[in-house]
Amino acid sequence: MKNIFSILFFAAFIFQAAAQTTPATSEFSNPTISVGLVVEDLHKSIDFYTNVIGMTKTGEFSVTKEQCTELGLNNKYPLDVTILKLENSENSTEWKLMSVGTKANHPKQKYMTDDTGIQYVTVFVKQIQPVIERVQKNGVKILSGTPSILDDGRKFILVQDPDGTFIEIIGQK
Repeated sequence: MKNIFSILFFAAFIFQAAAQTTPATSEFSNPTISVGLVVEDLHKSIDFYTNVIGMTKTGEFSVTKEQCTELGLNNKYPLDVTILKLENSENSTEWKLMSVGTKANHPKQKYMTDDTGIQYVTVFVKQIQPVIERVQKNGVKILSGTPSILDDGRKFILVQDPDGTFIEIIGQK
Protein backbone atom coordinates (compact mmCIF):
# COMPACT_ATOMS: atom_id res chain seq x y z
CA MET A 1 0.00 0.00 0.00
CA LYS A 2 2.90 2.33 0.76
CA ASN A 3 4.21 1.73 -2.78
CA ILE A 4 0.87 2.74 -4.30
CA PHE A 5 0.84 5.99 -2.30
CA SER A 6 4.43 6.67 -3.35
CA ILE A 7 3.54 6.05 -6.98
CA LEU A 8 0.42 8.27 -6.75
CA PHE A 9 2.38 11.02 -4.99
CA PHE A 10 5.12 10.82 -7.63
CA ALA A 11 2.54 10.88 -10.45
CA ALA A 12 0.80 13.91 -8.89
CA PHE A 13 4.16 15.66 -8.57
CA ILE A 14 5.01 15.00 -12.23
CA PHE A 15 1.54 16.13 -13.35
CA GLN A 16 1.84 19.36 -11.33
CA ALA A 17 5.34 20.06 -12.69
CA ALA A 18 4.15 19.43 -16.24
CA ALA A 19 1.18 21.73 -15.74
CA GLN A 20 3.49 24.51 -14.57
CA THR A 21 5.78 24.20 -17.62
CA THR A 22 3.03 23.77 -20.22
CA PRO A 23 2.67 27.06 -22.10
CA ALA A 24 -0.59 28.90 -21.63
CA THR A 25 -2.79 29.64 -24.59
CA SER A 26 -1.64 32.54 -26.74
CA GLU A 27 -2.41 36.05 -25.63
CA PHE A 28 -3.08 37.03 -29.24
CA SER A 29 -6.61 37.20 -30.61
CA ASN A 30 -5.39 36.76 -34.20
CA PRO A 31 -2.37 34.69 -35.32
CA THR A 32 -1.51 37.06 -38.20
CA ILE A 33 0.20 40.44 -38.33
CA SER A 34 -1.36 43.26 -40.33
CA VAL A 35 1.32 45.33 -42.04
CA GLY A 36 0.80 48.98 -42.99
CA LEU A 37 2.77 50.73 -45.71
CA VAL A 38 2.72 54.45 -46.34
CA VAL A 39 3.18 54.87 -50.09
CA GLU A 40 3.67 57.87 -52.37
CA ASP A 41 1.04 56.92 -54.96
CA LEU A 42 -1.78 54.75 -53.65
CA HIS A 43 -3.18 53.84 -57.08
CA LYS A 44 0.26 52.89 -58.43
CA SER A 45 0.92 50.69 -55.37
CA ILE A 46 -2.50 49.02 -55.53
CA ASP A 47 -1.84 48.30 -59.21
CA PHE A 48 1.58 46.78 -58.39
CA TYR A 49 0.35 44.57 -55.57
CA THR A 50 -2.78 43.36 -57.37
CA ASN A 51 -1.58 43.09 -60.98
CA VAL A 52 2.07 42.14 -60.45
CA ILE A 53 2.16 40.29 -57.12
CA GLY A 54 -1.40 38.95 -57.42
CA MET A 55 -2.94 40.19 -54.17
CA THR A 56 -6.67 40.77 -53.78
CA LYS A 57 -8.30 43.97 -52.53
CA THR A 58 -10.43 42.93 -49.56
CA GLY A 59 -11.47 46.20 -47.97
CA GLU A 60 -10.78 49.79 -47.13
CA PHE A 61 -11.38 52.25 -44.33
CA SER A 62 -10.71 55.87 -43.44
CA VAL A 63 -9.29 57.53 -40.35
CA THR A 64 -10.13 61.20 -39.79
CA LYS A 65 -7.41 63.76 -39.01
CA GLU A 66 -8.81 64.01 -35.47
CA GLN A 67 -8.66 60.24 -35.00
CA CYS A 68 -5.11 60.17 -36.41
CA THR A 69 -4.06 62.80 -33.87
CA GLU A 70 -5.81 61.01 -30.98
CA LEU A 71 -4.27 57.64 -31.93
CA GLY A 72 -0.79 59.11 -32.42
CA LEU A 73 -0.66 58.16 -36.11
CA ASN A 74 0.05 61.71 -37.35
CA ASN A 75 -1.11 65.23 -36.63
CA LYS A 76 -1.66 66.54 -40.16
CA TYR A 77 -3.56 64.17 -42.41
CA PRO A 78 -6.62 61.92 -42.56
CA LEU A 79 -5.82 58.44 -43.87
CA ASP A 80 -7.56 56.32 -46.47
CA VAL A 81 -6.40 52.73 -46.12
CA THR A 82 -6.77 49.97 -48.72
CA ILE A 83 -6.51 46.38 -47.47
CA LEU A 84 -4.95 43.73 -49.68
CA LYS A 85 -4.42 40.03 -48.97
CA LEU A 86 -2.74 37.15 -50.73
CA GLU A 87 -6.14 35.47 -50.64
CA ASN A 88 -9.49 36.61 -49.33
CA SER A 89 -9.39 34.54 -46.17
CA GLU A 90 -9.90 35.37 -42.51
CA ASN A 91 -6.46 33.89 -41.73
CA SER A 92 -4.56 35.86 -44.39
CA THR A 93 -2.21 38.65 -43.43
CA GLU A 94 -3.49 42.13 -44.20
CA TRP A 95 -1.26 44.34 -46.35
CA LYS A 96 -2.59 47.84 -45.67
CA LEU A 97 -1.65 50.62 -48.08
CA MET A 98 -2.15 54.30 -47.35
CA SER A 99 -0.93 57.54 -48.87
CA VAL A 100 -1.00 61.18 -47.88
CA GLY A 101 0.45 62.35 -51.19
CA THR A 102 3.92 63.16 -49.89
CA LYS A 103 7.28 62.02 -51.20
CA ALA A 104 9.57 59.79 -49.15
CA ASN A 105 12.17 61.55 -47.00
CA HIS A 106 14.80 58.94 -47.81
CA PRO A 107 16.31 57.74 -51.07
CA LYS A 108 15.06 54.55 -52.70
CA GLN A 109 17.28 51.72 -51.50
CA LYS A 110 19.42 49.74 -53.95
CA TYR A 111 19.87 46.82 -51.54
CA MET A 112 17.76 45.66 -48.64
CA THR A 113 20.67 46.23 -46.25
CA ASP A 114 20.94 49.95 -47.17
CA ASP A 115 18.57 51.01 -44.39
CA THR A 116 17.08 49.75 -41.14
CA GLY A 117 13.52 48.76 -40.41
CA ILE A 118 11.31 46.55 -42.51
CA GLN A 119 13.05 46.37 -45.86
CA TYR A 120 11.59 43.25 -47.43
CA VAL A 121 8.83 40.69 -47.31
CA THR A 122 8.72 37.17 -48.67
CA VAL A 123 5.78 35.85 -50.67
CA PHE A 124 5.54 32.11 -51.22
CA VAL A 125 3.70 30.99 -54.35
CA LYS A 126 2.78 27.56 -55.66
CA GLN A 127 4.10 28.31 -59.16
CA ILE A 128 6.54 31.16 -59.80
CA GLN A 129 6.21 31.33 -63.60
CA PRO A 130 2.84 33.19 -63.63
CA VAL A 131 4.35 35.82 -61.29
CA ILE A 132 7.42 36.18 -63.52
CA GLU A 133 5.14 36.70 -66.51
CA ARG A 134 3.16 39.42 -64.68
CA VAL A 135 6.40 41.08 -63.54
CA GLN A 136 7.71 41.18 -67.11
CA LYS A 137 4.35 42.26 -68.60
CA ASN A 138 4.22 45.22 -66.18
CA GLY A 139 7.83 46.28 -66.82
CA VAL A 140 9.03 45.56 -63.29
CA LYS A 141 12.74 44.82 -63.06
CA ILE A 142 13.75 41.47 -61.57
CA LEU A 143 16.64 42.59 -59.36
CA SER A 144 17.97 39.08 -58.98
CA GLY A 145 18.30 38.76 -62.78
CA THR A 146 17.09 35.40 -63.97
CA PRO A 147 15.29 33.32 -61.36
CA SER A 148 17.74 31.72 -58.97
CA ILE A 149 17.39 28.10 -57.89
CA LEU A 150 17.46 27.65 -54.11
CA ASP A 151 19.03 24.62 -52.40
CA ASP A 152 15.64 22.94 -52.06
CA GLY A 153 14.90 23.33 -55.81
CA ARG A 154 12.45 26.24 -55.53
CA LYS A 155 12.94 29.36 -57.65
CA PHE A 156 13.59 32.83 -56.25
CA ILE A 157 13.14 36.31 -57.69
CA LEU A 158 13.57 39.71 -56.07
CA VAL A 159 11.62 42.82 -57.13
CA GLN A 160 10.84 46.21 -55.60
CA ASP A 161 7.46 47.86 -55.23
CA PRO A 162 7.02 51.46 -56.48
CA ASP A 163 8.29 52.82 -53.14
CA GLY A 164 11.32 50.57 -52.92
CA THR A 165 10.13 47.81 -50.57
CA PHE A 166 11.85 44.60 -51.62
CA ILE A 167 9.62 41.62 -52.38
CA GLU A 168 11.15 38.13 -52.42
CA ILE A 169 9.03 35.68 -54.37
CA ILE A 170 9.72 31.99 -53.85
CA GLY A 171 7.94 29.10 -55.53
CA GLN A 172 8.09 26.01 -57.67
CA LYS A 173 8.78 26.18 -61.38
